[in-house]
Order: sequence, then structure tokens, then C-alpha cells
Amino acid sequence: GLTYLVFPGAVHTRFEHSLGVYRLAGEAMNNLQKYQGNELGIDRIDVQTVKLAGLLHDIGHGPFSHLFEHEFLPRVNPGSTWSHEHMSALLLDSIVDKHSIDIEPDYLKVIKEMIVASSDVSTAEGVKEKRFLYDIVANGRNGIDVDKFDYIDRDCRACGIGSNFQHWRLLEGMRVMGDEICYPAKDYLSIHKLFTTRADLHRTVYTHAKVKAVELMLVDALVEANEYLGISLHADDPEDFWKLDDTIVKSIETAPNDELKKAKEIIQRIRRRELYKFCNQYSVPKDKLDHFKNITAQDIVCSQITSKVLLKEEDVAVSNVKIDLTRGKDNPLESIKFFKDFGCEEKFPITDERVSHLLPVCNQDRIVRVYAKKPELVEAVSEAFENLQLRMYGEKTQVHDTPTKKKRRFN
Repeated sequence: GLTYLVFPGAVHTRFEHSLGVYRLAGEAMNNLQKYQGNELGIDRIDVQTVKLAGLLHDIGHGPFSHLFEHEFLPRVNPGSTWSHEHMSALLLDSIVDKHSIDIEPDYLKVIKEMIVASSDVSTAEGVKEKRFLYDIVANGRNGIDVDKFDYIDRDCRACGIGSNFQHWRLLEGMRVMGDEICYPAKDYLSIHKLFTTRADLHRTVYTHAKVKAVELMLVDALVEANEYLGISLHADDPEDFWKLDDTIVKSIETAPNDELKKAKEIIQRIRRRELYKFCNQYSVPKDKLDHFKNITAQDIVCSQITSKVLLKEEDVAVSNVKIDLTRGKDNPLESIKFFKDFGCEEKFPITDERVSHLLPVCNQDRIVRVYAKKPELVEAVSEAFENLQLRMYGEKTQVHDTPTKKKRRFN
């Protein structure tokens, strides 16, 4: 996405990531074949299938990564259920047809099912043989997969974020028991680090306040340009979709002078680093998480009581950030089975309290951030945001008020 504008080292692409997942998928299969190959009936086709699923699992991503899927499409197509996993499967069909690739239909079907396994768990649940193969690349059962192994290591290194998660321990220790991949009980905390490191990346990098500011601006520009460029129309047809890439920004900038004026202005502001101004944020109280609904710009504007400026919805941008351990409010480790030692046949779950009392009791954060689209509106937006918290929770839940200097700097 646009993370590299804040973290200059984050210039790696999904191409490198896909090669990494391909390699790790091969390592996982080689380890299972080495220790349980005869028992599980793992053959050459199984290895190739899992590796190809790893190589191709992300080809369906749109321009600017998750921004296209989770921010842009819901704005122009409310209620959109589009996913990059399903587009990956559609693109795979298109590639095979277009280039007349000689591949067995059943073989192709399994690769596609493995790709969508994380977003469509029912697909994998209906598999009668070798169900465990569907948990290696995109694990919808408990979230442990080589996709995370690669991007966590890769992103931590590129962004200068420390990580002591060691994926090789899990690759070496995994065993299949009852058609389910299980792990040594001693690796419980290593698995916990996988999920907490991922959550740290979301909090520190992917949803960094300035990263989100740039994303909010680009989404506004894409929405403005959508009718003229027909961006969202390409999202349903794999023959058109592959043409969409980050050069869409250049298409906006080179459009005729009378077209896309507002979109062009936003792009120029991004290039000059004149971003939407971050005002403040708050974490949703723990006892309010279950019934929380995303805050909108309208909610902020309607909370304005007194101010020198009358806010409008187009003056405010809101980012609703959700950070969890992959299972919402639930602990993903509760879905994982463990074994005592190699050679043991019994698998069992482990609860947090059996391991450590220092592990978190809550597995989800919801953070609301508010931005002023014009610098002179920081004070008015900040006051309205505080009023919203008082109205919803009876108190200000933000850590501190917006600094006075920040309010006055732009007035």
C-alpha cells in the first residue's frame, strides 16, 4: 500500500512475498513428507498443489493493496463482498484459459480452494481427504499459515520493527493428527508471538496515523475519479482487473484539465505531504466492544456544540481501526490442538491460564481516529470529537486532549 511514505524501507512488493510463501509452503510440505509422508499419503501432486497455492494466493489484490478492497470498494459499492482471494481464483481460471495451460481441472480446483480457504472456511470443511493441506497457505481454521510467516518476517525487517517470532520452530514441529495440523505444547508461546507480532504490525505500521491519513486522501481521490475512469467496473471481470495497478494515480493526473479537478488536487497534496491533519483518537472501552458501530464523519459533525466554524461532513475524515489476533474477540489459540511430544498420539487444546497469567484477557482493540481535511479546522474537529465521546460514554476516553499548540498552529 502506501506504507512506504512513512516507513521508507517498505518498498518490497507482493511479488517477493509470493515467492517467499511459495518457498515456505514447500518447506512445510517437505517436513510433513519427511516425518509422516507414508502415513499421510503425501505425493508429488500434493506438494506441487500447495506450493502453487502459495505462489498464486495474492494475485487478486487490487491497486494499493488492502486499500482497494477494504476502503475504496465499500465507498463506491456499499455492502461489497468483493475479496482478493476470490479474485485470485478468477484470475487463475482466466490465465489457464487464455494461455491454454495443460492442467487437470480437479488439480486446478484444489489450488483455488486452498487460496480461498481463509476467507471461505466452508470450502475447506467440505473436503473429505487430506483436509490438513488446506491449512498450510491460508488457514481459515486457526490462522497459522505460511502466508503470515513470510509477511511478518519480511515487514518487520523492512520497517525496522523488532520481532522474536521464529517461524522455523513451527515448521519443524508441526505434525498431522486426525487430519489436523498440531504443534508441540512447548511451542504455545511461540504461536502466541505469531499473533501478537501481527497485531503489533497492524498497530505500529499498517494503521499508523500518518499511513491512514495518506490512505484516506487517496481513497477520496479514487472515489472522485471513479465515475470518469470506471475504476470499480474493472473489479468484477478478471480480463479487465489485471490492468488495474498503481499507475491509476498517473491516469488521474493526466486526465483532461476540466476533469477530476478535486481528485488531482488531493493527489498533489499527497505529493507535497500536505496530509489530512490527525486530531486525536480513542480506544473503544472494553465493555462497549460488542455493540460498537463504526463512527462516521456525520457522527462527528452532529456532535459539534459551539465553535467559530460550522463543520460539514466533507471537512472530516474518520478511520475506524480494528486490531485483533485474527479471530475478533476470540483467542485463536483456543482453536489449535497440541501434543505432548513426538510419538504421542493424543491431541488436546491448551488454555491461557495453564501457560501464563501474563497473557492478555482481551483479544481485540477498536480505535477511532479523526482527521481534519483542512488545517484550520483542527480545533473545531477536535472539540466535536471530544463531545462525541462525552455523549457516547459519559467521559472522554482519549488519552489526552489535542495539544493546544496543534490546535492553534493552523489558525
